[in-house]
Amino acid sequence: MVSIFENLINIARERKTKPVQGSYTNKLLDNRSLCKEKVLEEVNELIEAVEKDTNKIHEAADVIYHLMVFLEANDIKIEDVIKELEKRKK
Repeated sequence: MVSIFENLINIARERKTKPVQGSYTNKLLDNRSLCKEKVLEEVNELIEAVEKDTNKIHEAADVIYHLMVFLEANDIKIEDVIKELEKRKK
């Protein structure tokens, strides 16, 4: 299960250093404003899907993808986020 998250991060990191023309991930990485808008949009769509009990899994996947790309676009390493979460364990 963890490997899919590793794959997403690796793709984002690879796109950052070796852009691929026409890549949606590159489009997000290159435009922080768009990246931010997409995270907000996808979170709202997830909330709506939960409230209406429709497309919850699809929308949750969109949130995770866009958040991971947003983190990379803003030089926030997922490893640091995980360390922070580990510190909060009780």
